[in-house]
Amino acid sequence: MELPTIGTRAPDFTLPDQEGKTHTLSDYQGKWVLLYFYPKDDTPGCTIEACTIRDQFKDFAAIGVVVLGVSTDSVASHKKFASAYELPFTLLADEYKEVVGQYGVFGEKKFMGKTYMGISRTSFLINPEGEIAKVYEKVKPKTHAASVIADLKTLAQ
Repeated sequence: MELPTIGTRAPDFTLPDQEGKTHTLSDYQGKWVLLYFYPKDDTPGCTIEACTIRDQFKDFAAIGVVVLGVSTDSVASHKKFASAYELPFTLLADEYKEVVGQYGVFGEKKFMGKTYMGISRTSFLINPEGEIAKVYEKVKPKTHAASVIADLKTLAQ
């Protein structure tokens, strides 16, 4: 499946968060949403990415952005990860790999000579009308939050 493109409607979905509460993307219509997909809870790159978003969360909140992190880990795994790093945003559990499929971020990956199926570190900035405003591929965990905030300052005016 291909990634949704800029200007298209963001595929709607409903998933449970780290507390087991369900979230539906269309419920956030009227707000900016950073939907970020990451490979796995509590791994080095994913922890860096989550913690940089946490450390700059005041900037996201000041602009009125909802941050939703998505991986195929379980609700329990997300709860442990969010608690360990005091993450102030929502992590969604896509255990059946439906949403990662809808967004085209699940597929073949290679690491240290091995091929496996997994999530590509990709984010989507969704505008208040529910459309894709920006796609971030091959996200760099250390600089991603700052890049999104800089883009929002231009796009959300």
